[in-house]
Amino acid sequence: MAHGDSALLVGARRRNPPPGPDGLVRARGNRLIAAVAAAFTLTQLLLVRPGMGLGWDETVYVSQVGTQAPAAFFSAPRARGVSLLVAPIASWSTSTELLRVYLAVLSGLGLYLALHAWRGLFPDRVLAVGGALFASLWITVFYGPQAMPNYWVAVGGLGAVGCFLRAREHPRALWGVVAGVALMAWMRPTDAVWVTLPLLVAAAVTRRLRPAVALVAGLAAGGAQWVIEAYTSYGGLAERLHEGSRIQGGLGPQFAVDDQLRSLGGRALCRPCTGPLPDPAVMAWWAVLPLLAAVGLVVAVRARRPRRTLVPLACAATAALPYLFLIGYAAPRFLLPAYALLAIPVADALFHLATTPAGRWRPVAAVLLGIGLTGHLAVQYAVLERAVHRTTRDHRDWARTATELNRLGVRPPCLLTGRLSVPVAYYAGCTSAAAFGHNTNSTESGIVGASRHMPVAVLTRPGGAPPAYARDWPTLSAAGLDIHVAPNVSGRGPT
Repeated sequence: MAHGDSALLVGARRRNPPPGPDGLVRARGNRLIAAVAAAFTLTQLLLVRPGMGLGWDETVYVSQVGTQAPAAFFSAPRARGVSLLVAPIASWSTSTELLRVYLAVLSGLGLYLALHAWRGLFPDRVLAVGGALFASLWITVFYGPQAMPNYWVAVGGLGAVGCFLRAREHPRALWGVVAGVALMAWMRPTDAVWVTLPLLVAAAVTRRLRPAVALVAGLAAGGAQWVIEAYTSYGGLAERLHEGSRIQGGLGPQFAVDDQLRSLGGRALCRPCTGPLPDPAVMAWWAVLPLLAAVGLVVAVRARRPRRTLVPLACAATAALPYLFLIGYAAPRFLLPAYALLAIPVADALFHLATTPAGRWRPVAAVLLGIGLTGHLAVQYAVLERAVHRTTRDHRDWARTATELNRLGVRPPCLLTGRLSVPVAYYAGCTSAAAFGHNTNSTESGIVGASRHMPVAVLTRPGGAPPAYARDWPTLSAAGLDIHVAPNVSGRGPT
């Protein structure tokens, strides 16, 4: 019996051998990037307060699947990916706090999976530091828990490029290419095309059919709904692209580098982008980033592994190109995909500068690097704090305006038009309408007609003149806006 027990134990040990050195290294690397992802999620929850409220674009995406207000007008450049992403929460709950926590956790998981796709291409410490560099940018922390598409294009692109590079040795990584490209196209189809362009060129030059098929399959899977909607709602793909270009001010040769620099100070949208540049300390990292990327490429060439560095740098360049040279305004979130793709080559460069070929630290270089990174983090979180404070204040103003509207009798079903009508309508539970501008979805006669059977209000700047049809409507002020409320059906004004 004892012999039999021993045999069972020996058999168990054979079936579950102790992990070897390679297994321990892999487990340690997984824990390292998991720690970066977990820290990213925790940072979002601590610094981007879940009660911040929803922004303008967020209300558009959430309203498509939410229960708080009717679906807002969905303009041509937008895609349905964000709405589907938030549907598991927004479809049954109006809690912004719950939605923020859900997105923070999901964004941390997305970062982990994107970094994991690069395992074996760079040392785990490089991946962890690259992930930390990207995750510590104020832009990344600010937009990670928001119902916006740019962060998801970033992690989708990072994961897709990593899987593309691994596919030669691990053909199953092509499924990761499909998933990453589909995620990008699901969120922003045009961005997905720009990011994957170097990958398509590389696959064509090397005559690798399977990676090319994976890229096209990902674009088709993620962008099919957007293309179908172009024909069902916009008159065709060319018409939707043309309308999207019009809304963005007309795509064409333009110089927006200085606009992007102005947005680094915490401006969510820089349109028109005027005013002075931010403090040089705020812009310093932006100037250093391409220099470190160039160092990373030199390191890779000398180490005879240029492909794994050159490919993400090329994808970062094409991801940034339209937002630097084809549109006339800026938002810091537009460049998140480029920052994500630059992060790993930059981290590789930093390790090369701070360590010897034997892997030992260079004391002076390491100290200088530590000081530089500490200053960089201090600047990032100073900008983040200002951006969160300003955004929270604005969203609370919208909520106060909505509360005043409800008090005046403008309650669902109701309609708002004019300044900030899209987000305020969401907070008030109303629908929004515009007779002109980027969100045109009605006419003045249609708005006047709606006022005969539901509460309608026009929002303007303080002292601003409302449209001609509303000049006789009673006017009140709330949270920095003038509210012009249509007389109700019985002919009485608001009480």
